[in-house]
Amino acid sequence: MKKLLLITLSVLLLPACADKNQYEQAVLEQMQKEQDIKDYKIAPEHMTKCVIEQTAQKMPGIFPLDPKRLTAYRNYTKMLNLSNSPDPKKAIEELRNDFGSAQALSDAHTNYTESMVECYSAVISESEESAKEKK
Repeated sequence: MKKLLLITLSVLLLPACADKNQYEQAVLEQMQKEQDIKDYKIAPEHMTKCVIEQTAQKMPGIFPLDPKRLTAYRNYTKMLNLSNSPDPKKAIEELRNDFGSAQALSDAHTNYTESMVECYSAVISESEESAKEKK
């Protein structure tokens, strides 16, 4: 009985981890393209971690493996990969449907953008404090 429960739980958790990992990868790709990150010499991985933590705070779902949160990870990943779409208009319509409305899509984009701004501020402040401590 315990083995069956363990197998069932594993089968449910693997796709959940995949959704979050795909989101992390999409954010990392965005961070690697950002000119400000290069200019400020910020590690893209550090910024990625910050952005993921910030966006997750305002995503639907109570905990990381909540089905609503997993759907949000998938939708945010699609949103970040919009520029790679062969048909952006169709992709935007799909995103509106996936998020539930144009307003929800806009809110998600706002969440992502605000998270980036907050992370820039936090990471730059950290680096300035580190520089002061070294002196």
